[in-house]
Amino acid sequence: MVEAAKCTTAEDVFQWMKQGCSEGIHPGLERMEWMCEHLNHPERRLKTIHIAGTNGKGSTSAMVASILKEAGYPTGMFSSPYLSHWSERITMDGEPIPESEFVRWGREVALLTEERAAQGLDRITEFEFWTLVALLYFAREAVPWFVVWETGLGGRLDSTNVVIPLVSVITNVGHDHQGFLGDTLTAIAKEKAGIIKPGVPVISASEDESVLAILREKAKEKKSRFYQMGQDFQTIKRSDEKDEGTSIDFQGPYRHLNDLFIPLVGEHQVKNGATALMICEVLRQFYATVIEEDRIHVGLAGTKWPGRLETIATKPRILLDGAHNREGARALAKAFASYKYEKLHLLFGAGTDKEIKEMLSPLLPYVDTVTVTQAEHPRSQTVFSLADTVRSIQPELEPQVIADPIKAVTQLQNEVGSQDMIVVAGSLFLVAEVRRSLTT
Repeated sequence: MVEAAKCTTAEDVFQWMKQGCSEGIHPGLERMEWMCEHLNHPERRLKTIHIAGTNGKGSTSAMVASILKEAGYPTGMFSSPYLSHWSERITMDGEPIPESEFVRWGREVALLTEERAAQGLDRITEFEFWTLVALLYFAREAVPWFVVWETGLGGRLDSTNVVIPLVSVITNVGHDHQGFLGDTLTAIAKEKAGIIKPGVPVISASEDESVLAILREKAKEKKSRFYQMGQDFQTIKRSDEKDEGTSIDFQGPYRHLNDLFIPLVGEHQVKNGATALMICEVLRQFYATVIEEDRIHVGLAGTKWPGRLETIATKPRILLDGAHNREGARALAKAFASYKYEKLHLLFGAGTDKEIKEMLSPLLPYVDTVTVTQAEHPRSQTVFSLADTVRSIQPELEPQVIADPIKAVTQLQNEVGSQDMIVVAGSLFLVAEVRRSLTT
């Protein structure tokens, strides 16, 4: 193993991480709290917007960060996973962390982890490593005015839950990571509600009453003001630009904003946009943040979030979407109506930990062909298992099996009509792999 003290390149740090971090997911805050204490609490030096939720975290985070940057506030962002390059996980005003800074702070985290291990304490996970690097980079080097912080898994025991936020956000609660968060929406909601802090405003776009009841109760317990979409804030759709985005009016408790453009496609992105706007309103109302209306228009319209209903090629159109759970698949199926095409071809791959039947069921009725594939990731489901699932749902739709995603998308490009649409979905790892091949 590369010694932490000898890490001088990003490759050195990654080699150290493979052997120096514990494998897998190990929920709990004890390791993070110990590390933060020994790093002189970088999390206490940051003004954070903490965003959890089954779907929509990334899109909401990107919209908030874009608006705040446009309003003149240097803004950091922590998200996962990345699509094109590892440095995208930690950004400052949209710019990825420089490799030299990743090495600098990665080495410091690695040194402390080795010291911890020498004391007989368990090693941190890779996600905790990334979280700590981000904390150090933002607190000691980049020094943003705000940091938009996306949870990794759940909320209560997620490594990001050491931050002390200005506002806590739970976009929605759906079925994902049941092995860690629970089998029911209420159980998952309780885990995500764990990011709610005493006196810190809470925002949610959830529409499930059982989920909302849990979030309201936790907010009441913590004496936190709770803002619910549809009750405290809402949007009115002005026009649908189909495959370009949506124009909306926003009605909040403190002001109304008209004719805003959300450049991300789909009804679900309207909800994410409304949530982002409500976050900005809370910052403006309670934290003396000056966000002029014209800056909101420009910032929102300028949002970029790749891999979410992203058109990456035309003739035929290739649409990438990171839908990786049943709710995401339903949103994708609903979004098909926003596009014009002659035939629809689905290229699908998913992880072994996903509810694959529940993901495929809303999609298959819309498609003319389906090709199953397997991303280069250890948790990817085999193509044979995926093919069997397709047959069990829709026996008349015989799936094409091409294990290599790049070969699969290339073959589809060559075979389908120029007015057809190819949709790549089921896994962010699959979307990332295909996206890299089509943009390099």
